[in-house]
Order: sequence, then C-alpha cells, then structure tokens
Amino acid sequence: MTSTQRRVGASLIAVVTASASWTIVGAQEWKAKAPTAADWAALAKLPDFTGVWEAATVGRGGGAATAPARGAGAPAAPRAGGAGRAGGPPRGPQLTPAYAEKKRALEARRAEDSETANCLPPGMPGIMGQPYPYEFLLTPGKVTIVGEAYMQVRHIYTDGRPMPTDPDPTFHGTSIGRWEGDALVVETAAFSDTTMMDRNTPHSDKMRIVERFRLTGPDLMTIETTVTDPEALAAPWTTTRTLARHRDWTTREYICEENNRNYVDAQGKAGIDLKDSPGEKKEQR
Repeated sequence: MTSTQRRVGASLIAVVTASASWTIVGAQEWKAKAPTAADWAALAKLPDFTGVWEAATVGRGGGAATAPARGAGAPAAPRAGGAGRAGGPPRGPQLTPAYAEKKRALEARRAEDSETANCLPPGMPGIMGQPYPYEFLLTPGKVTIVGEAYMQVRHIYTDGRPMPTDPDPTFHGTSIGRWEGDALVVETAAFSDTTMMDRNTPHSDKMRIVERFRLTGPDLMTIETTVTDPEALAAPWTTTRTLARHRDWTTREYICEENNRNYVDAQGKAGIDLKDSPGEKKEQR
C-alpha cells in the first residue's frame, strides 16, 4: 500500500467533533454477533437499570407531584444554557440570534400548534422528558427503553459499533452507548427536522445529544442530558432529570390516535374536532 493509499484510507475514518467525546467513524457495515453465554453473564456486572421508571415528581402510583410538568416535548430541570430571573436557575437553551428569531416566530402561534397534536411523537430530547413511565431492558450489546408515551421504543447500541457516517434522520436519532464505570453514556445524532429541541425551539441538522444515565440509589436514576448545536445554540444546554423505579409496575397501552380530537391543519394552526366520534351516542334530551 502506498503512502497516498494509506492517507486515503485514513480519511475514511473521520472524526467529527460536536463535543470532545463525539466520534463518527467512517463508512462500514456493522455486523452484530450472536450473544454468547459469557455475554449474558456479563450483564450481571453492569448497573441494574432494568424495570419501570417514572419521573420522581410525577407520582402516577398515588403520590402527588412535587413540581408541575413542563409539557410535552420539554426536558426537565435545566442546568445550563441561559440565566434565569435574578440569578436563579437557567431557563432553557441559550440560542443564537438566528434561532432566537425562529423561536419568536413559532411562539407567535399558540403553544399547542405543534405536530404532537397530530400524534407525532416529540422526538429527542423531548421523549425523555415525558410525565409517563419508561421500561429499561438490558440485553447483550443493547439497552432498550420502552416509553409509555406514544408507545415509543429507543435502541441504544452498546456492542462497540461506530456511529454511521450518514445516519437517516429519525425522531429518536441513532444512539450509540458505552459504559463508563457505573454510568451509561449515550451519544445520539441525526434527528428528524419535524422535531423540536425544546418547546417552539427548532434545531439544525448538526444537533448532538449526550446522555449520562447513572443510579444514585437502589431505585433512583439520574439522566444528565447535554445538547450541542453549533448553529442553534450559543452554548451547550444541559438538563438533569431524576427517575424513580417501581419494581411492581408494567407500562400501559398509549394510543394517541384513539379518540384524538386535536389536530394541526395545513397552515400550522391547532384545532379541536367536537363532532361525535364513531360509536359515541348523542346525549338524549
């Protein structure tokens, strides 16, 4: 192999940085291997994330919420990305001027004028900020998160595969995870342009999300989420959420389309359909 060929080959393994740890490896087709008995046994050495978890402030199991939900598609507890009132907690992402203008234009509409009214899921990072339970499943080379909201499923690959060079944009993006001690670190890229970074806050195609999942007690988990976007954000935006485990729970069926009366029309305006739904009897007078 000539030096030129070596340089060309090396260029196929490109490192694109959105943060110090973000790596996208050159084009190659990943072939997953069948798990061995040793792979299954190794799961016992990992932190036990299995089970059904819910935001600690929601309390579906009978406890009262200690803080109001921020609404569909909104991550919880912002820690960075813009100062709050009188030096208080930060209040959402710190946007570049161009994206601040985009946000102002979207806020001119009513808050419910988003495609979630048409039962499209909020995507990342919003799907991880829902006031509904999540079930975590650990198998060799993969962590699966089943969200009750919209019955959504996230696959986080921990089998050593690289991030694809050109992943297809999706609601959840493509998630690659690794274990760092007792923390699961997940890097996600390639998000659908129909999703929002935060309420009425669009993102560019360069948005990247890094999550750190960590147990802080036998039945408590924190998720620290950092969003970077060189076009939309003037600074990284970090949020932290705490989940509580309910070992005797199962997730429920969530069919957004069932009897859904909300919609967003072709002009982007929200509405509500008050006509009788199929099978609904009219009130007798």
